[in-house]
Amino acid sequence: MYDVIISGGGPTGMMLAAELRLHDVDVLVLERDAQPNPAVRSLGLHPRSIEILDQRGLLDRFLAHGTRYPGGVGRFAGIEAPAPTDLDTAHGYILGIPQPVTDRLLAERAAELGAEIRRGVEVTGFAQDDDGVDVEIADGGRLRSLWLVGCDGGRSLVRRRLGIGFPGEPATTEWLLGEVAVTASPDEVAAISAEVRRTHRGFGIGPAGDGLHRAVVPAASVAEDRTVPPTLEEFRTQLRAYAGTDFGVHSPRSLTRFSDATRLAERYRAGRVLLAGDAAHVHPPLGGQGLNLGIQDAFNLGWKLAAEIDGWAPAGLLDSYSTERHPVAEDVLTITRAQSELLLPDPGPQAVRRLLTELMGFADVSRFLAEKVASIGIRYDVGDGHDLLGRRLRDLPLSQGRLYDRMHDGRGLLLDRTGGLAATGWTDRVDLVADAGAELDAPAVLLRPDGHVAWIGDDQADLERRLPTWFGAPQSTA
Repeated sequence: MYDVIISGGGPTGMMLAAELRLHDVDVLVLERDAQPNPAVRSLGLHPRSIEILDQRGLLDRFLAHGTRYPGGVGRFAGIEAPAPTDLDTAHGYILGIPQPVTDRLLAERAAELGAEIRRGVEVTGFAQDDDGVDVEIADGGRLRSLWLVGCDGGRSLVRRRLGIGFPGEPATTEWLLGEVAVTASPDEVAAISAEVRRTHRGFGIGPAGDGLHRAVVPAASVAEDRTVPPTLEEFRTQLRAYAGTDFGVHSPRSLTRFSDATRLAERYRAGRVLLAGDAAHVHPPLGGQGLNLGIQDAFNLGWKLAAEIDGWAPAGLLDSYSTERHPVAEDVLTITRAQSELLLPDPGPQAVRRLLTELMGFADVSRFLAEKVASIGIRYDVGDGHDLLGRRLRDLPLSQGRLYDRMHDGRGLLLDRTGGLAATGWTDRVDLVADAGAELDAPAVLLRPDGHVAWIGDDQADLERRLPTWFGAPQSTA
């Protein structure tokens, strides 16, 4: 019997496993592929994901393998605009890092914390009852857990077996993506790519490191089975169709395909089974939000599911995962749909694109769009009051150290500048930071384990009324 079985060992599944292990939850990750996927389907991490890594003490590992791109925060639908200089974050940049590296680092973290990871094991079915979930695997075996989380991608078996609707738009356009060696010279590649991109924004080719090039090109049609990767000849044919040359591509490290399918699960939970990441939402890769959205799902779900298992979760806490994250995904789908329209060559979308290009010259517009894509403008509904309520708190210097250094264990924090507050009945779940620095623009703040503000004030009685909403009943003093 496991506490949680996670179906899918991608970035969402591994992030969730690590979050659960912070709370000593017994976790098993089942990944269908025997080896990590080498395909580079994501190229970077956004500010909110970077903050999450910082909050858990992981950021230095990722910085060692990535490149910071401050200008990337200001892009929308490929429109070049100055990056906002006043974003409410200490990490106002895109971290360029290939997805296989992100996958590896998150898997290493989950394993370090004690998660059991089995590769080459496919979930083929499950049945749940009031006490747990029986999970069937491809070799005919059966495993048992209290909870099952489907992090098994856009074609999620878990979601389909639950019968959860996945409404949206089917794929109408598909792209081929490859990391390949080329025989063409760097100058030839750069010149042809720049010329083709003037008329075909869905095309691009450039250096990918290790002597390889990363190329993306529209497919001839939408494949019936997009799990089947394109052949090298199919890739060459499409390159010649758009660029007039295949650049002499050979020796691919990876070939894959992606589409503009846009769908959102009707709900994220059915009994003891939950969905996260691409199993809950799919959309075009414009803006690079897919991987980031999944990591952020896991960050929201982990501590809530752990609280349910540990027995202290207040009523409704686990369901708040869906009520908080479903609207976020809806917003991301809106953003990607808008960017897709702005890439169309038709006169109407191009007119809107020219207008938006002008509007992005205004600081407020540029900042608004950057906050949307970077996910630092999210505000969960935790009640009315101070503007910070429901928002995540940026990293702040404290009287000693900094805020995010205090969040590595995934516990709640009470930041107190009054010197008179305490979370006495909740010390097993909430840490007191009595040396909150002057940059905290409030007398005291209660932070959830995911860094979002749950309470602001200076009254002990009011604090004790609020603590049970997010941290359950106080410890018994009997």
